[in-house]
Amino acid sequence: MTRPFRFGVNLVALDSRDAWRAKCRRAEELGYDVLLVPDHLGAPAPFPALVAAAEATRRPRVGTFVLNAGFWNPALLAREVATCDRLTGGRLELGLGTGYVRSEHERAGLPWGSPGERVDHLEHTVAELDHLLSDPEHVPSPRQRPRPPLLIGGNGDRVLRLAARHAEIAAFTGARQAPGAPEGVIHLISPDELEERTAAYRRFAAGRDEPAELNYLVQRVVVTDDRRAVARELVPYALGATEEELLEHPALLTGSVGQIAEQVRAHRDRYGFSYICVLDPFMETFGPVIEELRGS
Repeated sequence: MTRPFRFGVNLVALDSRDAWRAKCRRAEELGYDVLLVPDHLGAPAPFPALVAAAEATRRPRVGTFVLNAGFWNPALLAREVATCDRLTGGRLELGLGTGYVRSEHERAGLPWGSPGERVDHLEHTVAELDHLLSDPEHVPSPRQRPRPPLLIGGNGDRVLRLAARHAEIAAFTGARQAPGAPEGVIHLISPDELEERTAAYRRFAAGRDEPAELNYLVQRVVVTDDRRAVARELVPYALGATEEELLEHPALLTGSVGQIAEQVRAHRDRYGFSYICVLDPFMETFGPVIEELRGS
């Protein structure tokens, strides 16, 4: 069965209380279903920003996209999650990932483990959150039961297996650590590799009663009458992707509003992505596409 689309926007800039509230209300007007906040140093603190987003709006859900598990102690995180879920009226979706920016851990004075150690910590965090938040004796308790919906983001087999076991939403990055580059510099994987990763997830999740929603974060949305020119301009910044790969990659949506809508439908058919997120700078640009796709 084809899932209907949901649309999210990752809000990364915070100027003032009034500007934040106005931006969140505008996202609601444009039809976004989820208002999201990342977990990077230099970005807004996720949970207070989400509470403010929920207070400024009526319909959208709110979520972390995604929490850097290495920043968080699971018991303290469970308190934050339950409190935020209560204060947002049960609208929270919890996104978790391993983290990929070494410099942020160093600035925060936190350990930076190997990839395997970071996945170990993510697995431990998920297990502890499941235990704590589903415990009827846990105080505070979340509004949603047994806990808020969980999104797990990543591409590697261990993370995809973890998502297959625990997550209501599986998010795919479409990128990996660039070979030979400093930690945190990512390399766009090819559309074929991305398709293989979504196929791997489906194998790992084959025994689930209900399949997870599959998510993708679009990196750029450009309305234009010359798609190839846009792709050509981006090749030097795409870390190895060719012009043809960019034109078919879900990281880039470009063309007329109708063409972009067709690309989104095609990515759902090929990869299974029904929950589509865009970055803050492209919120307005993608709005007419949401209108075009609403109900699809």
